[in-house]
Amino acid sequence: MVAAIAVTTATVMPVFLVSGLVVQIGAELGFTAAGLGLAVAAYFGTSALTSVPSGWLVERFGARVTSQAGVLLAVASMLCIGLGARSYATLVAALVIGAGANALGQLATNSALSRHIPAHRQGLSFGLKQAAIPAATLIAGAAVPGVALTVGWRWAFVMAAALALAAMAAAPRGQAGARPRREAGDLDRATAALVVVGTGGAFAAASASCLGIFLVDSAVDQGVGAAAAGLTLAFGSIVGVTARVLAGWLADRRSGGHIAVVAGMLTAGALGPALLAVGSTTTLLLGTAVGYGLGWAWPGLLNFAVVRLHPAAPAAATSITQAGIYVGGFVGPIGFGLLAASGSYPMAWLAAAAGLVIAGSLMMLGRRMLRAHPATRAAAQRHRAAAMPPGAG
Repeated sequence: MVAAIAVTTATVMPVFLVSGLVVQIGAELGFTAAGLGLAVAAYFGTSALTSVPSGWLVERFGARVTSQAGVLLAVASMLCIGLGARSYATLVAALVIGAGANALGQLATNSALSRHIPAHRQGLSFGLKQAAIPAATLIAGAAVPGVALTVGWRWAFVMAAALALAAMAAAPRGQAGARPRREAGDLDRATAALVVVGTGGAFAAASASCLGIFLVDSAVDQGVGAAAAGLTLAFGSIVGVTARVLAGWLADRRSGGHIAVVAGMLTAGALGPALLAVGSTTTLLLGTAVGYGLGWAWPGLLNFAVVRLHPAAPAAATSITQAGIYVGGFVGPIGFGLLAASGSYPMAWLAAAAGLVIAGSLMMLGRRMLRAHPATRAAAQRHRAAAMPPGAG
């Protein structure tokens, strides 16, 4: 579990550090909110393209080797930004390097958890693992007053790269091997349903990812100081960490219905961006709490649900839904950044709220399609039997 958290945090750190330090980086390299949106879009677009191939690599070579490769890519990305980014183009190029780290880290840790954590504790384990992502945002937010406003933003990337190297030694265990033919066929038959779920994840990520990317710049645009905006991002990250862990803990106490819970979280979470559109200090804090606590607290639960249905090929199965999430991360920042630059931040936040509502509807459709597959129904029954705590029933 510690290994999964360490690897996940290290491999997503580049993009969230750029987002958290955007005021300082943008002032030096000369780009606006639209430029930030394009840079992050390039990152998630590359992640989408590499997700399915990364799933194959994890299944073929195992979680340990692929997670170590992901950490090394993340370290290279952060060092390139901290030491070598002298223009907007070099910043984007360094983020693209970090995108491969993201795909490998996510899928390697999904595989390791599904194969080494007892079934009745996997919900909590996936919640803890995905909590590492808002934890990375928390580090980025705290880096604004702690590092960027004191010794400079470049040192934040150098320090983060040094910390990420520690994750190399903690790389998770994992066995490599080809999927059994029967399980491969089951996965192929469920691909259409997984694509629908992934499309819902795309809409959800397009909206929710803008919280971590644009919250600081939006708050500053509304008159909040840079240090206070960074601390608001850190506050949202704490809420997100808590919510993801709680969602996973509760999942272990249910026998099913996890994707339906994801749909409910997304629909209710739409209130968060809607509150951010109001523009007051009170709604800034409330919107941040709701957005992170519901609208961006679902990825661990979704990964858990998909892995539960495809336990023999967890990396391959989650690579499909994860690709959708990355597509959302690609499209969302571009659209949000353009809306904010040509219109206003309130307009962009309202569009993000609408995206979360659409995502909730698609999740329910994908859930119905998954339940219609005999293979996935059988997998769910096997999981319920395996997830029964020792000594029960």
